[in-house]
Amino acid sequence: MRISTKIRYGLRAICDLAYNQSEIPSRIKQISARQEISARYLEQIFKKFKKAGIIKSVRGPFGGYLLAKKPQSITVGDIIRAIDGEDIRLVFCSGLQKTSKKPCKRIKTCVVSEVWDGASKTLMDYFNKITINQICQQAKERGVGI
Repeated sequence: MRISTKIRYGLRAICDLAYNQSEIPSRIKQISARQEISARYLEQIFKKFKKAGIIKSVRGPFGGYLLAKKPQSITVGDIIRAIDGEDIRLVFCSGLQKTSKKPCKRIKTCVVSEVWDGASKTLMDYFNKITINQICQQAKERGVGI
């Protein structure tokens, strides 16, 4: 299992927004330059964040993006769900129900599916405990910018 580029870049961008947030909204170009991520790619990611209520946009000459929530109330799990629309599953059949579009043929008889479900849940529990504020604090303690 690998974390997608969208999730990795999205987390970096939200941390950047939180770390550098002021009264003035941040522009995509600023975040793009600091994080060395394509502005077009960030726009796609920010659409998902806006839809999920993680960020809000401000229009006008001093427009840009602000966090819609406090950094201590946004978790890595929130970022994952905003981008992928669901929690991470370690295997494609993990957590699939009989009603899904592509149910696993062994859903009723597979004894190891509980292993994958449990591991996926443990991973998401970990991600749900880490807040953006904690990541920003860690950066400050290390004396590095985000």
